[in-house]
Amino acid sequence: MLFRIRKTINLFILIVLSACKHTTAEEEIYTYLEEAVRIESEFIGQQNKITNLEAEEQKIYKQIIDLGTDNKDEIKKLAKEAIGNINKRSELIDMEKENMESSKEVFQKTEDYIEKIKDQDARRIAGKLYNKMEKRYLSYNELNKTYIVSLELETELYEMLQKQDLKQEDLTKQINKINKGYEKVLDANEKFNTYTIKPELFTEIQKLIITYGLPSLFGFIVIH
Repeated sequence: MLFRIRKTINLFILIVLSACKHTTAEEEIYTYLEEAVRIESEFIGQQNKITNLEAEEQKIYKQIIDLGTDNKDEIKKLAKEAIGNINKRSELIDMEKENMESSKEVFQKTEDYIEKIKDQDARRIAGKLYNKMEKRYLSYNELNKTYIVSLELETELYEMLQKQDLKQEDLTKQINKINKGYEKVLDANEKFNTYTIKPELFTEIQKLIITYGLPSLFGFIVIH
């Protein structure tokens, strides 16, 4: 999903470059967008780490389930390991949120310069992309919140598993809470991913590039 954010920003840069007449407005926008891309690229690696940690946590959970209720000491050991895993993910999520906020802050500086783009078509499409990015940032905030809640529910589960007097009824309730939390995360992620570039906007971009005689710039989206 982070790749899609970056792709949207790079398309924004592409529009600005297509209309660029080396004026102050276009140069300022380009500078801010490049910085936004740089900031977001820093946590692409973090996303991979989060995914790997999620897979590791699932393995730990399966080990606990396979052990049954008679291996209290081993369950307690694995539960603590799982909580350590969750803490690592929480730290990465916090870092991701900080980076996203920094990227948003830089990106929003382009707003004042969009109206100064001389070409009407380029200005209109740049405005569309700006609005799409704003919605994407908002939807990311929702995704971040739901993911944090799911981590809190997972932590509660592994703390429960360390108790000697754990009741099956309480365990089942907690697992149901976690499953509902996962559903919310998936819904938030789906919403987040809806803010992508539609095919008709790609067509408009291509027309602009052809108009300005800059077909090679379309490669910018692929490279980055």
